[in-house]
Amino acid sequence: MVNLSGLGPTPSLPLLLHITGIMIHGMRIKDGKATYVSRYVRTSRLKQEEFFGGAKFMKVGDLKGLFGLLMVNIQKLREKAKVLDLSYGNGTANTALIYHHGKLLALQEADKPYVLKVLEDGDLQTLGMLDYDKRLAHSFTAHPKVDPVTGEMFTFGYSHMPPYITYRVISKDGFMHEPVPITISEPILMHDFAITENYAIFLDLPLYFRPKEMVKEKKLIFSFDASKKARFGVLPRYAKDDLLIRWFELPNCFIFHNANAWEEEDEIVLITCRLENPDLDMVNGEVKEKLENFSNELYEMRFNTKSGLASQKKLSASAVDFPRVNEYYTGRKQRYVYGTILDSIAKVTGIVKFDLHAESEAGKAKIEVGGNVQGLFDLGPGRFGSEAIFVPRESGTTSEEDDGYLIFFVHDENTGKSSVNVIDAKTMSADPVAVVELPHRVPYGFHAFFVTEEQLQEQAK
Repeated sequence: MVNLSGLGPTPSLPLLLHITGIMIHGMRIKDGKATYVSRYVRTSRLKQEEFFGGAKFMKVGDLKGLFGLLMVNIQKLREKAKVLDLSYGNGTANTALIYHHGKLLALQEADKPYVLKVLEDGDLQTLGMLDYDKRLAHSFTAHPKVDPVTGEMFTFGYSHMPPYITYRVISKDGFMHEPVPITISEPILMHDFAITENYAIFLDLPLYFRPKEMVKEKKLIFSFDASKKARFGVLPRYAKDDLLIRWFELPNCFIFHNANAWEEEDEIVLITCRLENPDLDMVNGEVKEKLENFSNELYEMRFNTKSGLASQKKLSASAVDFPRVNEYYTGRKQRYVYGTILDSIAKVTGIVKFDLHAESEAGKAKIEVGGNVQGLFDLGPGRFGSEAIFVPRESGTTSEEDDGYLIFFVHDENTGKSSVNVIDAKTMSADPVAVVELPHRVPYGFHAFFVTEEQLQEQAK
């Protein structure tokens, strides 16, 4: 039984999706009734491991020290002996979701997308891997960008073999155009990128794929080099090659997630969550109770295409990540950014609203209301949440940018209960618009996604 409170007599909330592990949790409210479902994304990897009754594929967290080298060799032997079949990928489709060209896609950056279908009763079905009529031969980021005006999707994949970055454009009707290799010096981990109306922005940040250091220095296979600069490449988004890319340098950092980007006269503006000296051990293995030395802060970065110079400005204290905006403004100038306040890498303690038109208050040691922090929703002691999705009250950009709701999953460690919370994105009131209690716990995870009623109907055809 799913309990509703605060939504009124005939609430309607099409579909909220949240990924934890390799499971998707979905909640739909229609005609006053809530439907909750949790289903595995049935990847090739999952099916094979179900057959063997246990884990057989190596994980990124295994790739550390001599043990990492051993795991690489074991996987190669299993593949050579045809114990494992990698012809349909080895990904988990467990990071994020996107909707494009009538398809709901489950994504993980080491593999191709998996297509999901939402059935009439709210259940989720895995239809299979998507390779765009065999035009996709490389990995596919978990954070592609859909232009709300043109309907196109922009994406990339990274690899430990050249080309290290490959950029792709997918038309509104689902056709994937030719690959555009992006030239960089070493293989890197590039989790996200950004688009504007006319450009794509690539992040060549010094988190390198270095298997020799993995063995010699007992590090993870991706290692951060604090001696190198952070580079940002700005490429015309319909370029056929990377000859016109412009590279800009800033002090070294890493970025997991960008909020948005846009053009202002001669400048490209990127709003992002910037992290100094990343330690991938903090996202590997068990979730730590508290974050230590995790200086993840909201930043504004500017790249001047006329002068070739770059600048950056800090907009928040630590630790904030998973930034979201009203996605009708993707690639366009906007005012409000919503982020999650982190207590540990996957335990969200609050939701914060930033006003980019206001100046930040310098010297603050923590995020609190004032300056550019327009609102703060505190989940309370022992309560932790997920990424908050902005859902506009009306589609398009004719209404106010922040006129909508923030929707997110919450788990109360005091009571053991989980729920979905809906709050007012404009007022950030401490009183939720709605709380939907769920029949069992939803584990902590990373990304979430909202599917509209129109999209539900389209993908059902």
